[in-house]
Amino acid sequence: MLSKFKKQMYFKGWYEFPKFIGRNLVKLLLDDLEKAYVECRKIQLENGVENSEGTCHHLIGQGDSFMTCLSAYQVINAELESYFQGKYILNSFGGNILKKGMSYANGIHRDIRTFSGNIPLMLNTLIMLDDFTPENGATWLMHRGHDWPHKPTDEEFDDYKFQIIGKAGTMFVWNSNLWHRAGENKTDKPRRSVTPEFSKPFMKQGFDYPKVLPVPKSAYLRQVLGFNALVPASLNDWYQPRESRLYKDDQE
Repeated sequence: MLSKFKKQMYFKGWYEFPKFIGRNLVKLLLDDLEKAYVECRKIQLENGVENSEGTCHHLIGQGDSFMTCLSAYQVINAELESYFQGKYILNSFGGNILKKGMSYANGIHRDIRTFSGNIPLMLNTLIMLDDFTPENGATWLMHRGHDWPHKPTDEEFDDYKFQIIGKAGTMFVWNSNLWHRAGENKTDKPRRSVTPEFSKPFMKQGFDYPKVLPVPKSAYLRQVLGFNALVPASLNDWYQPRESRLYKDDQE
């Protein structure tokens, strides 16, 4: 699978992992996502961020299932390290609840602000918590859209677009340079997902996970949450023997 993953990510910019997580974890994620959204939406409205309806961010720490979900990525660690050509860390962990109608995510966009070309700075992932269908607004991706440095027109996007259809528990990953957009939910039921994004260890995380979380027992979670890529805050932190340094040698 590794060679197939590498080839498809290079040529198409995306890859599908059917049945990535099971039904039990899907249910737990749905329950925790609903609770997290209530809290996130409250803060959004209090701070005047009204255009974020249907989204919640930085879910790690807001429900046990989100950490369980992150741990599941260890199964495809070889694939993710092949994409990044080395170690990687969590950049953000969001959730989406797409309800009937249009949302701000319907616009063509990508989730990295700078086109990085062949340098693999970031990777998007999306885990479906409901079946994704044409009717409920399944996400549209652009074939080879990771090769377009400039935003495509609607017509250009339409020439290469395809909709990611799948059962709950399916995961799609794509090069963060790839242009995409949400579909339109024409049903009366929400279309829900979680969207962990990963980056090279030297990139600043969207949320300071090591600052707010206890040190995990799992070596994989310590790596992915950024505990091996900490920034020294004093000369004492800086002048340490190799094994005690906050930013480890293998964090490229």
